[in-house]
Amino acid sequence: MNKLFNNYKKWCKFLSRKHSLRNPPGAQLQEVQQRRILYLGLYLLIWGESANIRFMPECLCYIFHNMAYELHGLLAGNVSIVTGENIRPSYGGDEEAFLKKVVTPIYRVIRKEAGKSQHGKTAHSAWCNYDDLNEYFWTPDCFSLGWPMRDDGDFFKSVHDSRPVAVAGSSSPKGSSKGTGKTNFVETRSFWHIFRSFDRMWTFYLLALQAMLIFAWSEYSVTQILQKDLLYSLSSIFVTAAFLQF
Repeated sequence: MNKLFNNYKKWCKFLSRKHSLRNPPGAQLQEVQQRRILYLGLYLLIWGESANIRFMPECLCYIFHNMAYELHGLLAGNVSIVTGENIRPSYGGDEEAFLKKVVTPIYRVIRKEAGKSQHGKTAHSAWCNYDDLNEYFWTPDCFSLGWPMRDDGDFFKSVHDSRPVAVAGSSSPKGSSKGTGKTNFVETRSFWHIFRSFDRMWTFYLLALQAMLIFAWSEYSVTQILQKDLLYSLSSIFVTAAFLQF
């Protein structure tokens, strides 16, 4: 269980929120075990019905955080500070309520953003992928969605909806206004992205090249690689490595 909820606890700690894995006050071992089974079953049920949202682990953490809180309140008989009545599930009563009211709205956002990619023809900065959308749930702003989630939340909006997305190689239509950017995080890539993503590999190649050049221009053979002067020259690769870290 600790391994399963490890990411959820890290998420709560990062956002300075108390996790919802709560046990009854003064609970016996058997009661604690029963509560753990309920939390475990709840998480697996959420994961099993989440479809493509499984690629957004922090989004799952947000959903589980709220549903686990409701589960605890339901079992403890807590009273809602809003309605003054016993806490009841925000999504329930209807058939397939979780799938229709929680998963489907988020999936529509994913589908809409995927459609903006034009099968990879548009710039990466013009649309959000799974990681970009999931980044929203790494910020305290995600709690502004509330529970049940509000349809007018920032996550369900995109300023790109009001203007067409230009395909690579085509000109923008006349009269179109300049976009103000996405409401969610979006990664911007350039030609240098390939060097930044594989920086360790390029660093290794450069250091290996430097070492081979030093050895090739020295007067020592392979069997004399442990000579003091040669080792002193080869140690310069550490200076190069430190420089490349910047």
